Amino acid sequence: MASVAEDRLPAAATITSVAALDDDLRREMYAFIRRAQRPVTREEAATAVGISRKLAAFHLDKLVRANLLRTRSEPVGGVRRVGRTPKVYEPSGAEISVTIPQRRPDVLADILLDAVLAERADESARRTALRVAREHGAELGAAERARARTGRLGAERALTLAETALVRYGFEPSRPEPTRLRLRNCPFRPHTAKAPELVCGINHAFLSGFLTGLGVTKVVASLTPAPGHCCVELGVRCDPEG
Repeated sequence: MASVAEDRLPAAATITSVAALDDDLRREMYAFIRRAQRPVTREEAATAVGISRKLAAFHLDKLVRANLLRTRSEPVGGVRRVGRTPKVYEPSGAEISVTIPQRRPDVLADILLDAVLAERADESARRTALRVAREHGAELGAAERARARTGRLGAERALTLAETALVRYGFEPSRPEPTRLRLRNCPFRPHTAKAPELVCGINHAFLSGFLTGLGVTKVVASLTPAPGHCCVELGVRCDPEG
């Protein structure tokens, strides 16, 4: 079954998370909590890095705001005592990766993994990958349409929604004109260089599926490879004359 691979932090939140670790104490405290493999109290974190409980609370709360830790109140050792239940901290589970320009190998990996699981006896591995890529894209497009709560989409409105969604996937879309969306970055590099025909085909199928899920027929995804750009461009369909 297709799934939209978007479980990582947005780019701005990722940068905030990385910046929070630019402090030796916070980085050491975060590493201690990850190694603990259980919820950790402020007192334990403070002792681990040799600072006061008050200073530890300051740094821990910074890590929570940076999406690196999550916190809740829980009795230490599961034993409820008189007084305020202490806060405990544990890793948030967020995966953080910074690349400039942004890369999304997880999207490609999800497509290829689902393709292995969904391969049919009557189709080649390549055809399966393209089919699954189209399904992934359609799921993303349908989710974007539901999020926008829009009715019938015109071409320019569809391109605006596509621009918003594809920013999150690292395509770096630009709008040289109202009826055309150029994608300035390929989020699947360096894999594109290893197998350009396959990866560009998957990318094209993914974006074509996205437009299908969006419910728009007047916009198409076209293979238009150019140095330093994504191989796909979105634009208004040109109907044949006559």
